[in-house]
Amino acid sequence: MKLLNSFGPNPRAVRMALIEKGIDIEFVEHDILGGENRSEAYSKKNPGAQMPALELDDGTVFGETTTICEYLDEKHPIPTLIGATAEERANTRQWIRRVELGITEHMYNGFRYAEGIDLFRDRMVVIPEAADGLKAKAADARKWLDGQIGGRDFIAGDKLTFADIILFCCTDFAKGVGQPIESNLENLTAWSDRMGARPSAKASLHPAAEQVNMQG
Repeated sequence: MKLLNSFGPNPRAVRMALIEKGIDIEFVEHDILGGENRSEAYSKKNPGAQMPALELDDGTVFGETTTICEYLDEKHPIPTLIGATAEERANTRQWIRRVELGITEHMYNGFRYAEGIDLFRDRMVVIPEAADGLKAKAADARKWLDGQIGGRDFIAGDKLTFADIILFCCTDFAKGVGQPIESNLENLTAWSDRMGARPSAKASLHPAAEQVNMQG
């Protein structure tokens, strides 16, 4: 089993999960900034052409970040980042969905359509006129989440889950490209500080992060 790895917040999320779970696997590096993930060779393995992907020993490839982490959690259930019971897993999955659909996807596209448009314009359809609206939707959802997590340490409850990792890797990246967590969101800011203090936060950063001055 090996991780098809690169710079970026989504590959970082998998790396952070691997560290939290104590799993050591081979990394095969890809140049995402140079567009290697859009090459024919990579797209044959992962038709979504996004990073990261997980390649199993039999050649099976999984290409969605959350899917990869759920698979790893099933294969290595202790410590779990999804949940030890059906109820815990359902709760984690609902928060992952809320985070991805309400916040991270809007933040990523807000970046792709604005600050990152020169990198993405030849790789995907970009809609620059939508950037401000997407950022506003993400900001509104961050405000909502801030109200939801008051009184608890993590997004889904009292334990670290993959919902926390998904959001942290996004917001840590986005703060350097024009979308920081608003200072008046005290619960979310405190949560971000706690996440950033975890050893896995620093250890999961890609070596290219320092070169490009972005957290990924």
